[in-house]
Amino acid sequence: MSAKKILLLAGDFVEDYEIMVPFQALQAVGHVVHAVCPGKKAGDQVRTAIHDFEGDQTYSEKPGHNFILNADFETVRTENYDALVVPGGRAPEYLRLNARLLEIVREFDAAKKPIAAICHGPQILISAGVLKGRACTAYPALQPDVVDAGGLWSPVSDNADNSCIDGHLVTAPAWPAHPAWIRDFLKVLGTRIEL
Repeated sequence: MSAKKILLLAGDFVEDYEIMVPFQALQAVGHVVHAVCPGKKAGDQVRTAIHDFEGDQTYSEKPGHNFILNADFETVRTENYDALVVPGGRAPEYLRLNARLLEIVREFDAAKKPIAAICHGPQILISAGVLKGRACTAYPALQPDVVDAGGLWSPVSDNADNSCIDGHLVTAPAWPAHPAWIRDFLKVLGTRIEL
């Protein structure tokens, strides 16, 4: 397996598990992951939030860990990366207002490089205009947004443990789907793990 270089988009109040788990898991199998945030540099932190599913009508939110960025957003060039990861949480609500961030997503999509998005991460894909005609899933409350953007809401969305693959796009509803989402992303990346 040759190591891939992966870009991870972060922002304050990104979902804790949805940034920590892929960041660490992708490195554990030998890939290089650069976590960046608009307006911040390597060594800066983003605050995270833990979203939990405790029987309420929507998720609850608790303070998470501070996550240290390891690359500078301003220097990102998509041609230097093999894939993109877009975690969820509250960060996508405002990250999608950054024109350069949306341009980065469009560049990855146009080059057909693997893109993994989870939970509220597809809000960024919607704003970048890359979901039209594509099957995907997201946090269930985003179904109207995905459909309004021309995306095809995947039936796997009915199970929070599932992931959806459409070409180079891999999506999942929330962190309970990490095993399927990360496995499917590794498959799309061409990563083979020998046990």
